[in-house]
Amino acid sequence: MGSASKEYDFLCEIGLSSHNLGNYVGGKWLGNGPVVSTLNPANNQPIAQVVEASLEDYEQGLKACEEAAKVWMQVPAPKRGDIVRQIGDALRSKLDYLGRLLSLEMGKILAEGIGEVQEVIDMCDFAVGLSRQLNGSVIPSERPNHMMLEMWNPLGIVGVITAFNFPCAVLGWNACIALVCGNCVVWKGAPTTPLITIAMTKLVAEVLEKNHLPGAIFTAMCGGAEIGEAIAKDTRIPLVSFTGSSKVGLTVQQTVSARSGKTLLELSGNNAIIVMGDADIQLAARSVLFAAVGTAGQRCTTCRRLLLHESVYDKVLEQLLTSYKQVKIGDPLEKGTLLGPLHTPESKKNFEKGIEVIKSQGGKVLTGGKAVEGEGNFVEPTIIEISSDAAVVKEELFAPVLYALKFKTFEEAVAINNSVPQGLSSSIFTRSPENIFKWIGPMGSDCGIVNVNIPTNGAEIGGAFGGEKATGGGREAGSDSWKQYMRRSTCTINYGNELPLAQGINFG
Repeated sequence: MGSASKEYDFLCEIGLSSHNLGNYVGGKWLGNGPVVSTLNPANNQPIAQVVEASLEDYEQGLKACEEAAKVWMQVPAPKRGDIVRQIGDALRSKLDYLGRLLSLEMGKILAEGIGEVQEVIDMCDFAVGLSRQLNGSVIPSERPNHMMLEMWNPLGIVGVITAFNFPCAVLGWNACIALVCGNCVVWKGAPTTPLITIAMTKLVAEVLEKNHLPGAIFTAMCGGAEIGEAIAKDTRIPLVSFTGSSKVGLTVQQTVSARSGKTLLELSGNNAIIVMGDADIQLAARSVLFAAVGTAGQRCTTCRRLLLHESVYDKVLEQLLTSYKQVKIGDPLEKGTLLGPLHTPESKKNFEKGIEVIKSQGGKVLTGGKAVEGEGNFVEPTIIEISSDAAVVKEELFAPVLYALKFKTFEEAVAINNSVPQGLSSSIFTRSPENIFKWIGPMGSDCGIVNVNIPTNGAEIGGAFGGEKATGGGREAGSDSWKQYMRRSTCTINYGNELPLAQGINFG
């Protein structure tokens, strides 16, 4: 491995070594692109080397994927579901190793690393049941001896571009559904988490090989922007799922739309928790701590704005300030750590720059606000007292920085919640049925996730995940998200001998 430390010994249990081919193309591991080192964000030391994809590797992979799609889409959906079930079982067998790798390479604490892999396993289970429920509608026809129905067929190939903060969960939301819907998957993992991409793909590849299926059903590549651009431009990929910043997501959307493709976007979040005067203060404070500090503030659903009713403002902040000072910062693999490092040195620099901008706009640091000196990318969990009108509050700083904002009325709180460009997740803490139903109704939160008495993060896989406005409008994981991965046909069948026309038209 890249270090003599025994902490990396477990990587051989999931098929990794000190030098890894980063691309599974046409059922084979290869790599003709740049060689990169993946780093441990706790100390910025190398873990291992990975050979990324070249554009020639990409083209080879897409040609093989096209051929595999012709096979996979003809496999009955419940049989496809059984393959996904086996993938879930393979992940279960390596759950602890994969979770440990995720914590090592991404930086989130071990409990969250294992939890993320479990989320993919849960998605596999969900998709297995879904494979027997890809139902269309039978529609009454106005014409005698005619039948109307809906058919759902595979798109062919689905491109999945994932981000560093959830390097395997987002894959699960997309790939598990795409596969049971009859699509092949082309996955480009985040450039800074290639070992997770490789380890996950090795398990999928073993399942495909064991079942004598083309390996190109699942194609994975490690690489940078040029591979992502190739996916966005490729007319052979009718649907591209992209997770990342709003800026890059808009570019992906424009590129895919220019070729009449479809996008599924999961972009920035600027999520708020509202604490009303009648809220359970202890429940709210515990929820805010997890929502704001979990994953070092690098979840798209991280709570970034805390809206406190003036009657409980001081009380809630007092509890939070006490809790924040007890947060253990350190190695994400060590027991008791609650706050691991930010993912890259650049993220740490962005945190420091962000704090300076916040101060320049009138923000008052109540706790934290500093980077931790040392070799890792550690920063202090931070609470800022600031006006909701400050321009910086409208932006997403991808770090454990929480803005404390004061309000007087429910209507004012909703207006502040809805005042930002992003629209991913939101939550209110209240005991009032009136406020609850206003909050989830048409005059309430404008987000895709609207919670009550729980944090903004930690969504279950059974519901559709996604947001509105600059968050992108995509929906992944549960509910009826599967419909985005299929092509709907309305079919009218004439089983009689006459040709009556719709709307009673008589044409000669």
